[in-house]
Amino acid sequence: MKNLAFLVPGFILLLSSCGPGYDYEKQYEFQDEKWAQSDTLEFTFAVKDTLTIYNLYLEIEHTTGYGYQNLYTQVYTRFPSGKRIGELLSLELADKAGVWLGNCNSESCVLKIPIQEGAYFNQAGEYAVTVKQYMRMDPVEGIRSIGFMLEDTGQKRGG
Repeated sequence: MKNLAFLVPGFILLLSSCGPGYDYEKQYEFQDEKWAQSDTLEFTFAVKDTLTIYNLYLEIEHTTGYGYQNLYTQVYTRFPSGKRIGELLSLELADKAGVWLGNCNSESCVLKIPIQEGAYFNQAGEYAVTVKQYMRMDPVEGIRSIGFMLEDTGQKRGG
């Protein structure tokens, strides 16, 4: 029984230190580290509470041999009403000196990029975020995976 009293607080501490939890998280991995323009990535999630404030992230894993400082993407959002909007985003993977951003080892880097912070959704229902690569080459080489995360900030907007 004495051991159990020690394990319970340790287990609670372990659970609370696991990092942020996401309301939605999905990742696509690319065969041969090549992202073709025809590879459309769709992330579909439901929003129930229109007062919750969220952060939206893209997580990119690329090889250290990736040949560019950034990755151009076209990002579309489809609302429950069916309305769709799009935006061209340049995802910066390296600084101006060419040093990779994010968590890197000798073979690859993983970088979580905020694409919208403090966001809220005016309509409850199903949303879809679609991401396409928008580089001048097809396929773009050196991209291992793209993920999307929707994080509840724990904050509410005035309603």
